[in-house]
Amino acid sequence: MKKIKKVLDGIAAVSSSSSVQPGIKENDIQETLQSEHFQLCKTVRHGFPYQPSSMAFDPVQKILAVGTQAGALRLFGRPGVECYCQHESGAAVIQLQFLINEGALVSALTDNSLHLWNLRQKRPAILHSLKFSKERITFCHLPFQSKWLYVGTERGNIHIVNVESFTLSGYVIMWNKAIELSSKSHPGPIVHISDNPMDEGKLLIGFESGIVVLWDLKSKKADYRYNYDEAIHSVAWHHEGKQFICSHSDGTLTMWNVRSPARPAQIITPHGKQPKDGKKPEPCKPILKVEYRTSRSGDPFIILSGGLSYDTAGRRPCLTVMHGKSIAVLEMDYPIVDFLTLCETPYPNDFQDPYAVVILLEKDLAVIDLEQIGYPIFENPYPMSIHESPVTCCEYFADCPAELIPALYSVGVRQKRQGYSKKEWPVSGGNWGLGAQSYAELIITGHADGSVKFWDASAITLQMLYKLKTAKIFEKCRNKDDKPNTDIVDEDPYAIQIISWHPESRILCVAGVSAHVMIYKFSKQEATSDISMIEVRLQYETNDIESPNGDPVQPLLTPGTSSTNSQPAIPQSHPSTSSSSSDGIRDNVPCLKVRSSSLKQSVGYQIELVVQLVWVNGEPPQQITSIAVNSAYELVVFGNCNGIAIVDYLQKTILLNLCTFELYGSNDPYQRQPKSPRKTRQPSGGLSDINEGSSTSEDRCKSPTSAKMSRKLSLPTELKPELDIRDNSFSRSRSSSVTSIDKESREAISALHFCETFTRKNDTSISPCLWVGTTLGTVLVIALNLPQSGEQRLLQPVIVSPSGTILKLKGAILRMAFLDASGSLIPPAYEPWQEPNAPEEKDEKDKLKKRRPVSVSPSTSQEISENQYAVICSEKQAEVVSLPSQNCIHKQSITETSFVLRADMVAMSNSICLACFCANGHIMTFGLPSLRPLLDVNYLPLTDMRIARTFCFTNNGQALYLVSPTEIQRITYSQETCENLQEMLGELFTPVETPEAPNRGFFKGLFGGGAQSLDREELFGESGSGKPVRSLAQHIPGPGGIEGVKGAASGVVSDLARARLALDERGQKLGELDERTAAMLASAEAFSKHAHDMMLKYKDKKWYQF
Repeated sequence: MKKIKKVLDGIAAVSSSSSVQPGIKENDIQETLQSEHFQLCKTVRHGFPYQPSSMAFDPVQKILAVGTQAGALRLFGRPGVECYCQHESGAAVIQLQFLINEGALVSALTDNSLHLWNLRQKRPAILHSLKFSKERITFCHLPFQSKWLYVGTERGNIHIVNVESFTLSGYVIMWNKAIELSSKSHPGPIVHISDNPMDEGKLLIGFESGIVVLWDLKSKKADYRYNYDEAIHSVAWHHEGKQFICSHSDGTLTMWNVRSPARPAQIITPHGKQPKDGKKPEPCKPILKVEYRTSRSGDPFIILSGGLSYDTAGRRPCLTVMHGKSIAVLEMDYPIVDFLTLCETPYPNDFQDPYAVVILLEKDLAVIDLEQIGYPIFENPYPMSIHESPVTCCEYFADCPAELIPALYSVGVRQKRQGYSKKEWPVSGGNWGLGAQSYAELIITGHADGSVKFWDASAITLQMLYKLKTAKIFEKCRNKDDKPNTDIVDEDPYAIQIISWHPESRILCVAGVSAHVMIYKFSKQEATSDISMIEVRLQYETNDIESPNGDPVQPLLTPGTSSTNSQPAIPQSHPSTSSSSSDGIRDNVPCLKVRSSSLKQSVGYQIELVVQLVWVNGEPPQQITSIAVNSAYELVVFGNCNGIAIVDYLQKTILLNLCTFELYGSNDPYQRQPKSPRKTRQPSGGLSDINEGSSTSEDRCKSPTSAKMSRKLSLPTELKPELDIRDNSFSRSRSSSVTSIDKESREAISALHFCETFTRKNDTSISPCLWVGTTLGTVLVIALNLPQSGEQRLLQPVIVSPSGTILKLKGAILRMAFLDASGSLIPPAYEPWQEPNAPEEKDEKDKLKKRRPVSVSPSTSQEISENQYAVICSEKQAEVVSLPSQNCIHKQSITETSFVLRADMVAMSNSICLACFCANGHIMTFGLPSLRPLLDVNYLPLTDMRIARTFCFTNNGQALYLVSPTEIQRITYSQETCENLQEMLGELFTPVETPEAPNRGFFKGLFGGGAQSLDREELFGESGSGKPVRSLAQHIPGPGGIEGVKGAASGVVSDLARARLALDERGQKLGELDERTAAMLASAEAFSKHAHDMMLKYKDKKWYQF
């Protein structure tokens, strides 16, 4: 069990600073959050099951189960009903078997264990386990409505397990008894077991070597043996039990008549070329699986995977559907793991009438409609396209404006593909939970191909709303010679690295790995326009700025606009150079080429401005480490390990372009050495997992948020595989880079925050400004002087003034926020969303009327008595600073031996707190403004860079991260959500009547035809088969029984509903019984009367008179 360290409320932070602003009492702000408001638990997992290995389907409950190579179990019902379970051992799942319509599932694992899962509770749990110790499990078969499970092993033996008690039967089918003298060598592992659809007493056993045996369970001997030269992969019955079909390793199918074991009735090579001279066709690739399904109204279906000819190199994996004389070959995007044919009946001895095929691929799940011409696929309603392109970053927003989801859905619905099956999704089991959450939640994912996806994550579900393709604003390279500038990264030049999004204004700003920033506006109208672009020359040099008297540096630009593909004005401290110098060194060249032609932009997010960093004297631009955008000021700011740039995206001008050390002016506490341009190529970084690639000596000494890492990572590049070594000593890991700036370790921009607050100590009013955090733990302020709204904002320049250092923390700055005098979070100023493509005359009026003024005059600003608090969190500690006095009133050391990966100030229970995720796996929360520790859970140690890159907190106690390349794991740290989770989860099992068994017919019943039943209890029970070998398998009771009681106790509403349903069903059945009894009574009376009449009629007649 994970230990949760809850700290008593009222105890002050251990390292609280004694410096308190005069006149301000710490107890003025009453904090409402207490330790009991916090509890950590997993909620739901979304996405495609990573590395799937097996699949099963319950045709009555209509539930799909998928097992994975990591021992995970994912269960799917109707859209919105999903469940995730995990085997403790983590061994791969090799096979799944439903107890059809019983609410239970058997899983077989590679560690030779069997597990019985109870699905009648919202969180399925294991009821029993059985661990085999001497034999390896290779195949399992559970007949419909049977409690005896056949287990085949690698040695070729078959054991029988009672699934009710999960104990072994004494009945064993030994391989040597099964094959006797038909083979001189061992037949290999069991690859197939199934009973004859018409005779439960006959068991068909397939051995890998090519031998098939029909075993008589009663007489304990083989009836027939069928030999074929090629190895067997799978076997399937015809529903009448007179024929079966085998798939082989040479790409052939053999059809056998049960009573003719000498030779196959038919040999088919579906994809083999037939030679004209009558010889055997050329061998093909193995047919890994075949299914034989009959149809009441037409020809049977033979469906198979694999079997392609060897000369089809490079051809994609295929599923072949043979129906009568037609053969359809359906190409798949990924290799096929397994497939299942969905049929109308669960009875194997009836016409199957298949209607769909579920295909489990390595990275996708597809369902094909067999009842429509061309076999169209169903549109997958599950959120399984998360990994369509690898996820590179993630952001999570809870309690968004309610109109956002409909707005995004309305533009995203136009992007849907056509040609799907018109029928409803066939996996339709389960019931939705009773969602208690009423607020909107959104997840935004950035991807390696430059796409950005918006997901509706409300009420623990996930549905894609809208997809933005950022790559389409750039020219595509047709060949390798055309891309001389994209070598800042080895691949994926459009990959998204950082996302900044404002729900109220709907402004989206994204930074990519090729040192480019894009600003998008949301519109419900199509538009065609040129793409505005600005190129920024951001370089690292130390020999040109030395500000006297500590005055702030003022590298201001002459106002102007940069039109499409034009060069922007360059700051005075960075003189412009030509694009092509005499010695061939690249200069003033961006990494990507923006499209020069007009771009037709569909509804949704439309490009407003592209900002690109350019090469400087042969040195490539460094990747962007932090961005921020503000719709009220219409400014975007970004920084990297070289410096910072502020761009006015309304006037399309650069306002500031400085190296980081230039922000200090003459107060720079560090000794900087001039930096010569680097000649080497910058490796692709920031997106790879932690154990990928090797770090050079140059990389190892870079600053923690250098170009190798994105803003959210804040991971030093010296941390490659050794996570624990990185931070044993602050003096070694951080101070060394602080005092040795000459060792390539640059000070990168790691956090940016627009706000309206006190800029200097003596200010009496708040004004717009930008707070800047660096990787050396420094917080600096840049004052913003904005023109009045309206026409003046369009014409007059924005004045930006660096104001020097505010404070210094230990570790890179990760997050900043501001509280008002009452302790409430102050959101950055924003412009409410308006349609940007409205008619011009109306648009101009709206701009003048509705534009929210950003006032900086003292008359309308706050007085000093209404102080504010700045909350700053770094990799090591957090501080709360009173403004304008700039006194630190609270300080908290978060970690000494590790470092914080992600920190967010979030709203929860009508209050706010600081939430942190550390590299050592701890999730912590702190009350604000006191920084009292409220929660500390050792949850998830950092195992790869993907978790660090995607972990994020949001409001109302929600968080998420990418648990695998294809799955999002959502967690909650809210006690209230944990308590309500049971009600919010969906029900997998629902009471459904089992379909009636097929009618045997009069003649089959009269002459003994039709399905033959078997008393398995008598045959396999202890009285009939004796006791099993004790050392063969060990029974392990599971926690499912206790969990089931807990689940039943907590779900009162669902229990009442279930009880009511059960009463209704019972009443209905009693009513039906009454009607049936009355009908039988009437029938009996009629028969009695008819018999009496017959007796009277023939009473006096002799036998020869009849």
